[in-house]
Amino acid sequence: MRVYLPATWPMLAKLVSTGEFEPIGGTAFALTPRLREAYTAGDDEELEYAAMSEAARASLRLLGVEFGLGEDGTPARRVVVSADVDDVKLRPDLDDAAVRINGSVPMEAIASVHVDTEEAEHAVRQAAGAVDAADLGDMDAEFLIGEAEDHELAWYGPSEVAFLVELG
Repeated sequence: MRVYLPATWPMLAKLVSTGEFEPIGGTAFALTPRLREAYTAGDDEELEYAAMSEAARASLRLLGVEFGLGEDGTPARRVVVSADVDDVKLRPDLDDAAVRINGSVPMEAIASVHVDTEEAEHAVRQAAGAVDAADLGDMDAEFLIGEAEDHELAWYGPSEVAFLVELG
């Protein structure tokens, strides 16, 4: 199953150095039956994009934690790792697209990596600080999330990830 794993730049760098991606708590997002039911229209490609968007929002949450811990050197860019894995458990208690995977994901299973461009950094930094408030219904915070989500993630193949991290 194709899953979308929320990540940050340091997690991407670790993938390059170890050859394996370590998802936080095994959390991932995918085109699940429940996600399909939640949309009255849309083909698989559109629903996969919805799952990836959920992973991108989860990446904002991870960035919010890193920035809160004083990790100011972390680039303010959402990162989503797309991979094909077999052992996937549905997590409808969390979200329509939420799934859990077991263990790390080897580089061979990674299909692509999606990362914000440098132009998105200001909006992403603002959104990372507001994501919790947005989850609680704060409309001003939701506006900041929307500003970040207006930036499309750039696509990179697995063979380009090392160069991407090096150029940072």
